[in-house]
Amino acid sequence: MKRSIILTTALTGLLAGQSFAQSGKPVFVAPVGVQAYTFRSSMPKATIAVLDTIKSFGITEIEGQEPKGMPPEEFRKLCNERGISIPSIGAGYDDIVKSPGDVIKQAKILGAKYVMVAWIPHGKEFTLDDAKKAVTDFNRVGQILAEAGLTFCYHNHGYEFGKYEDGTLFDYIAKNTNPKYVSFEIDLLWSFHGGQDPAALINKYPTRIKLMHLKDIRKGVANDLTGGTDTKNDVALGTGQINIPEVLKAARKAGVKHYFIEDESPSYATQIPVTIAYIKGLKY
Repeated sequence: MKRSIILTTALTGLLAGQSFAQSGKPVFVAPVGVQAYTFRSSMPKATIAVLDTIKSFGITEIEGQEPKGMPPEEFRKLCNERGISIPSIGAGYDDIVKSPGDVIKQAKILGAKYVMVAWIPHGKEFTLDDAKKAVTDFNRVGQILAEAGLTFCYHNHGYEFGKYEDGTLFDYIAKNTNPKYVSFEIDLLWSFHGGQDPAALINKYPTRIKLMHLKDIRKGVANDLTGGTDTKNDVALGTGQINIPEVLKAARKAGVKHYFIEDESPSYATQIPVTIAYIKGLKY
């Protein structure tokens, strides 16, 4: 009962603060997905209960792999039984560079078509040398995955937006990776936190961005290039700083394939339904 009251209050407050069109076509028409990292604390302990909760939210796609200790075949079976597909998995930088074959095998078992890497190892600051190494590694690994029928995506994390020439180090990575082998997953929170306009970034690279992490950042949080912020700064879409309608319009025009809610906040259980209600309520 308490959770229901909290959720109802949150939804009421959000809807009161937004101007939803009463007519027109919906902005968001894609399947709703979620990043498994959202449930990083509960998924390993109660996988079935978590998947049932995901299903109850109306979510039909999940990005991520099986919990530690569970065979990937079993995880896929549990997801399939609930009408949940796994179009994308994540992989560590070192894992995919050193053992791309193992990553490919896991992706195939889970039925994924995309493999994303969310972090490039670097020191206190992300440098041009870090970007150059990533370009070399991504082009090589991306080709290996492409030959196996998979698409490699790099997931931005904010630190890549340090200035370089007339753009950023992210621009350097985008310009120097082969579009045949390297695509991107845009994370809205980390793009914004790194000083970017996510909608403008999508418009700049419309053919390269295949996946999206749906995230918003608390009002008042300052931008920086650290690639990190308190998890409590993750808020329901439409309640933070990012212009979500413009982002979703740009993403739809660009043909982004899959959208995954990633809510790292301790309040994810109440925020996810608010996020879903918000994006489904947006109209042209």
